[in-house]
Amino acid sequence: MRISDTVEAISADLAALGSLGDERTADAARRLAAAMQATVTARLFDVLGQAAAELSEVLPGQRVEVRLVGGEAHLIVESAGGEPVPEEVPLGDDSGARITLRLPAQLKAKLEEASAREGLSVNSYVVRALNQQVRSERGFRVGHRLSGYGRS
Repeated sequence: MRISDTVEAISADLAALGSLGDERTADAARRLAAAMQATVTARLFDVLGQAAAELSEVLPGQRVEVRLVGGEAHLIVESAGGEPVPEEVPLGDDSGARITLRLPAQLKAKLEEASAREGLSVNSYVVRALNQQVRSERGFRVGHRLSGYGRS
């Protein structure tokens, strides 16, 4: 994501709000917008850093970092040992295998709630959870609960 695009949009919003007043107010808003760009940029990096730290806490055995590359901020996921996490299987790939899965109604309801919170379809949510579990150091074991958070 280009941080500068977001900062410019916030500055434009502030200047537009200032134009609702008289010319003095509009001029003051334009000057404030220009003066705040460095501060807004720093605050956005703080937010990204906090998000990366929170994600690192909930992703077992993984660490999330914010890297600035050519003016763009990237969230990078690495294993705790510093190795990049391998790419996941694309979730929207229709060429994959299909299975029929019978779930207890209560589990299905919980999956629907969890996937809705994540903004995913139930299928994408389940595929992501299974993919993460299979890739983890523990591997996939029948009889153990799947828990935790995924990444998109």
